[in-house]
Formats: sequence, structure tokens, C-alpha cells
Amino acid sequence: MKLTDFKVMSFDVVGTLIDFETGVLNAIRRLGGPKAAKASDDEIFEPYKRGRDRFHGRASVAMKDVYHHLASECGFINDEATADAFQLAIFRHPAFADSADALARLRRRYKLVAMTNVDRPMFSAYAETLGNPFHDSVTCDEAGCAKPDPRFFAFNRGRQSVHGFKQSEMLHVAQSQHHDIGVAKAEGYTVCWIERRMGQQGFGGTPAPKVLTQPHYHFPTLKHLADAVDAEWGVH
Repeated sequence: MKLTDFKVMSFDVVGTLIDFETGVLNAIRRLGGPKAAKASDDEIFEPYKRGRDRFHGRASVAMKDVYHHLASECGFINDEATADAFQLAIFRHPAFADSADALARLRRRYKLVAMTNVDRPMFSAYAETLGNPFHDSVTCDEAGCAKPDPRFFAFNRGRQSVHGFKQSEMLHVAQSQHHDIGVAKAEGYTVCWIERRMGQQGFGGTPAPKVLTQPHYHFPTLKHLADAVDAEWGVH
């Protein structure tokens, strides 16, 4: 199947379009005191992931508890004001430099659907950061679950079918092997892995997958995907 055959592209948001790793690292090092300022990426990400596993509720409120967990484990500044500041900082994560332009280019040819584990308030902030490119969106609020739960992908499949789209006409685009690529492919989606950490060791702020899934398409950035689409359409 060619990229030009698809009619819908669905996107993971946090980690694929929004650079949450940079956002988390900058916020922790800015807020957590001298020890946090000197902490390595892994010294921040590992307790961050453990905290997120423990407090896996709505991102617009749970990140305060995630910070308390991380700060307690690491010996960073740990008070209510700092945790509140971290919670607010999560709303302001930056987009990857290529995200907004690539999405605008892809929007000309596809229906764009966000599929995100964050809740509606936080997604609204990220959509604004990205230039509001989406025609449709599925958050954990609507789905009643979060990726990698297969029900999330089934929910979107049914949602798009109501609008007349077949699963074979959909391409799911994501960075996380754990949350998206493996389960989406198992659920019958054609998948495109945007390997944002290509050339870096480990999985950063994202849980490591049990098995690395071979995607149908594989690019290091969203720009590369948009370029490949343009090339198939004969646009230079």
C-alpha cells in the first residue's frame, strides 16, 4: 500500500508531536533545586515513569502527584508550590520543531485524528501549540481507557467507521512502541513509527516495549513522513 492510498492519519500526541521529554527535563531542572539541575536525563526519567505508573489518572491533575513522587525519591525540592508549578508546566510542553509544519502539510491530503492518553483540557493546550490541525480527536476521556489498552484503538476504529472510513484507509503514526506501535499493529492498523530518539540509547521518558515491533513505515521525524507523502504525490 502507498501513502497516497490512505484517507485518515491518526497521531499519538505526547512524544510524537509534543516534545514531552524536553518539557519534563526543563521543568524538573528549573523547579527541583540544585540537585535536580545537575541530574542526568535517566536520573529524572526513571522515577518520573515510576511516578506516572503509580499516578496514572488524568494528566491535567495527576502530574502534581507524579512530581511529589519523583522529588521524594530523588531528594529534590518537594512542596505544594513546586508540585503545582510542575503541573502547570506540563500544559506548556513544546512541540517538536517539525510538528506544526508537517501536520499542516499532511492536513491538505488526509483527515487528521489525534489519539492521546491525555485528557481533554491538556489536549486542548497541545492542539493550540500545534496550530489546531486536527479534524477529530480521541482522548482518554472519550475512550474510557488509555493506550496501550486495545480498547482505545477499537474505540477509534469504530468512531472513524461511523464517518465512512475503513481501517485499511487509516495510518496510525506514533513514537511509542510501548503505547502505540505494537498494540496498534496487533489490532490491525497500518502503523508508522516516528523514531524521535533515533541514534540515542534507551527509551527516555517512555516505557521500554517487551518486543520491538516492525512497523509498516519508519521515519526519524514527522517532516520525513510529510516529505515522503509529497514525493508520492509528485510535489517538490
